[in-house]
Amino acid sequence: MKNLKNLLLLLLINMLIVSCSDDDPNETIDETSGLTKIETIKNDSHTIELFNEMGVLTNGYNDIVLRIKENDSETYIENASITWKPMMHMTTMMHSCPKSMVSKIEFAKTLYTGYIVFQMPGNASEGWDLTINYTIDGIDYEAKGDIDVKMAADKISTVFMGTDDTRYVLSIKNPYDLEVKLNEVEMTLHKMEDMMTFTVVEDYKIMLDPRMPSMGNHSSPNNVDLTFNASHKMYEGKLSLTMTGLWRLNLMLLNDSGELLKGTEVTESNESSDLYVEFEF
Repeated sequence: MKNLKNLLLLLLINMLIVSCSDDDPNETIDETSGLTKIETIKNDSHTIELFNEMGVLTNGYNDIVLRIKENDSETYIENASITWKPMMHMTTMMHSCPKSMVSKIEFAKTLYTGYIVFQMPGNASEGWDLTINYTIDGIDYEAKGDIDVKMAADKISTVFMGTDDTRYVLSIKNPYDLEVKLNEVEMTLHKMEDMMTFTVVEDYKIMLDPRMPSMGNHSSPNNVDLTFNASHKMYEGKLSLTMTGLWRLNLMLLNDSGELLKGTEVTESNESSDLYVEFEF
């Protein structure tokens, strides 16, 4: 998400401009410039606004920015502590999904951010809701509302069972921001502990073999397999994209002992791994 990546810099520049201006020092800065509202979730005390670049949520990885407005004064809260819980309501069961912590955006006064990885979109009879618990000045609040999760255009996430009998959720972060060049690429990998609990998997390795199925299944040079970054809690590598079109990222997942848990090598007789994500740009 390019606008989200640049948000901190834009906020800092705006703060410097206001501080150096002869105008009203209390001039309001639009901290959500470049973002689009997704949903609002309300209770008697507050309205919680959810944003991202496109204004939609899809199955797979989603960056989300939120802020909390006090209903009576219509002012935005600067000192909240926030947690959230997404829940899918199916016809016969309920389950949650992988999510990050919610943290305050540096330099922003009223914005908080995190990510959620939805395993599936909603449909006419099944859908997601989001519960947000937050504390302001020592007082606890809760707000809950339905959220619309649409089907992603491509297979940018996957749920699979490893040879260790563990169910995993893997998703690529913001693939439509990639360009024809050697890109930094990030993926999330979570282990399903139970229907409500998903934990970040640490210190595994994701081997990467990108191919273009419609162009003779050719690959690209200088790719770097993904390894775990403990600071970001994500897997990071390098992805070489040599032209626009549909790319399939064939993957092989190895645990911290080097044992293959999922994925197959691409060969002349095997055009695709059984573990992959893909996207067209």
